[in-house]
Amino acid sequence: MTPRAFRIKSPVNVPVEDRPARHVKTKGSLRQMEVIVISIGALAKNAIWGEKVPVRTSHATTTLIKTENAVILTDPALPAVALEARIFERTGLKASAITHVFLTNWRPAHRRALPLFDKAQWLMHADEIAAAGNALNEARRYADEAAGVDAQVLADEMKLLEHVQPAPDEIIEDVSLFPLPGYTPGQCGLLISQPTSTILIAGDAVPTCGHFTKGQVFQDSFDVQKATQSMAEVYEIADQIIPGHDNLFVNPRASGI
Repeated sequence: MTPRAFRIKSPVNVPVEDRPARHVKTKGSLRQMEVIVISIGALAKNAIWGEKVPVRTSHATTTLIKTENAVILTDPALPAVALEARIFERTGLKASAITHVFLTNWRPAHRRALPLFDKAQWLMHADEIAAAGNALNEARRYADEAAGVDAQVLADEMKLLEHVQPAPDEIIEDVSLFPLPGYTPGQCGLLISQPTSTILIAGDAVPTCGHFTKGQVFQDSFDVQKATQSMAEVYEIADQIIPGHDNLFVNPRASGI
C-alpha cells in the first residue's frame, strides 16, 4: 500500500543518544546484537519545515550494528575526526574495530569519513556501484570541457569507488539487504531481524520521520515513482525505522495506525 499521511499518537522524540543501547537476541543463535545510532543526521533544507534553500550542512544518520564477530557501520557521514570521537563516545570502540562499512547510497553526505575505515570491508548494493561508476565515467568524459568540473576530484571519487564491493544478500546473520530504489538507482537499506520485530535502516528512502508520516519522498529523486513505492514497502515491513537524516522512530503501523 502507498503510505498515507497520518498522525503519530506517541512519537519517539527522545534522542537515541539518551537511551540505552538496544540488545537483541536473534532467532536460533541466542547471540547478542546491539543496534546503536551513532549520529543523528540532518537535511541541508527540509521541505517539511518549509525550507526552500540550504540552511545547514547535510549529513546522514550513522548507525552501528555490533555482534560478537562483526561491527558494521552504516553511512559514515560526519567528518572523520568528529565521527571517530562519536563512535568512541557511543560505544567505547575505536575506528579500527569496524569490520564492515555499508553505504545506503553513494551521495557524499553519506560517506565523508569513509577513508577512516581503510581496514574494513566497504559494501554497497551492486546497482548503486554500477550507477555511481557510470555517472563518474560520464563526468570524466567531459571534465576537460565542462566549467567547474575538477578532474582530480573525479579521479579521487573513482579511486574510492573501486574499493567498494557489492554487498551480499546477507551481510551477517539477521542483517540483510533491503533494496529501496528510487532516490538513487541502487538505494538500499539493511533489514535487521529480531525475534518479534524488525528494524530497517532505510537511508534516503525515508528522509525523516516527518517525510514518512506525510508519505513524502525527495522530489529530486532519480525516480519519484519508485521512491514512493519503496517508502510503501518500508511502511509494510519495518517495525522501527532509522531514516536517512533523522532519529530512529516507531512505524505507526506497529501501533495500528
